[in-house]
Amino acid sequence: MNDVALSTPTPAAGRAAAALSIDPERLWDSLMQLAKLGATEKGGVCRLALTDLDRQGRELFVRWMKEAGCSVRVDAIGNLFARREGQDASLPAVATGSHIDTQPTGGKFDGNYGVLAGLEVLRTLNDAGIRTLAPLEVCVWTNEEGSRFVPVMMGSGVYAGAFTLAHALAATDREGVTVADALQAIGFAGDTPAAVDDGAPRFGAYFEAHIEQGPVLEDADIPLGVVTGALGQRWYDVVVTGQEAHAGPTPMQLRRDALQGATGLMQTVHQIAMGEQPNARGTVGYVQVHPNSRNVIPGRVTFTVDLRHTDDEGLDRMDAQLRAACAALQAQGGLTVEVEQTVYFPPAHFAEPLVRAVREGAERAGLAHLDIVSGAGHDAVYVARTAPTAMIFVPCKDGISHNEIEDAKPEHLAAGANVLLHAMLDRAGIAQ
Repeated sequence: MNDVALSTPTPAAGRAAAALSIDPERLWDSLMQLAKLGATEKGGVCRLALTDLDRQGRELFVRWMKEAGCSVRVDAIGNLFARREGQDASLPAVATGSHIDTQPTGGKFDGNYGVLAGLEVLRTLNDAGIRTLAPLEVCVWTNEEGSRFVPVMMGSGVYAGAFTLAHALAATDREGVTVADALQAIGFAGDTPAAVDDGAPRFGAYFEAHIEQGPVLEDADIPLGVVTGALGQRWYDVVVTGQEAHAGPTPMQLRRDALQGATGLMQTVHQIAMGEQPNARGTVGYVQVHPNSRNVIPGRVTFTVDLRHTDDEGLDRMDAQLRAACAALQAQGGLTVEVEQTVYFPPAHFAEPLVRAVREGAERAGLAHLDIVSGAGHDAVYVARTAPTAMIFVPCKDGISHNEIEDAKPEHLAAGANVLLHAMLDRAGIAQ
């Protein structure tokens, strides 16, 4: 991977850069303006990918970026890249960004903060008259949430080669509308390459600022998380099959109760994760019982399993324990158990030089900070396959996200944007 060759700024330029600080009120105002597009009665945002509201959000982003002196390109999956030229156009850009699509009951900050923190970085450099050596770019990745179309993290996944452009464009929503048709309908079907392997530009470095979406930072009363990587994930569909029977006449010892077997496996998922602490997770998030009748012994139970860990060896151990538990239940007789892995995201380990730049930026700003691993997937996880990458987390109230009551303190958002500013300058260098 390419990295940016840094220049040594003049003493005056260095002092000016060191004193830079973003405008907290302008950042907050931008967030609130974007939040009006798809605003819900409970104070959240519903702006699903590639809808007309998404079009409005994209057009607002493009307008703001052009007002900041940037050019904007759109690739074939609809990703947006706003570019502020540097002194040396031959250098790969130092980039930042996230997404502006939301969950159906989403909040104002998930994704949006990372995009608008990038905008605020460029506005701050414009105000100070500082030109970087390498170009800077702010990205809006298409369909990160996966609420309307799957796969999730679609735009960054195509960019990194996790799946093909053709596969993504052919994905449909519940009404049968394809991604390709939706992009055409909102006017954001671009013509530049969408994948690095097809000629899309690689970044010299990529940073992503984000609310934590969890309670760790708030619980520790620490305003900034230095994200060192993201948990790997394995998702499964599990089907336990027994036999439906009348709840009254069938003795307990003669039952083939699929729900009893399934609930035992669900408890095992919890135990597996607890045995791999502190950075493992195990979740059963969806359960379907058939026939789901009050006086019928369940004959089939379908449920999902979500396992996460910081490293592949840990994920493999968890996978082996889950499969062993399923095999042991089936071996007892009376029930069959099917296990299908549906998703695998390998653990992401972010680039140490960029992680260090985030950590040093927090220290220069006098901010307490905590090294943290992301439990959620982010566009940065895919981008990290193509370029040096790091993330910045700020706390969110009660750790709540993907919810209309999602909230964050303006001072925390400003602190994260300031660290982003100086981390990007650290990698891009200051023009002579």
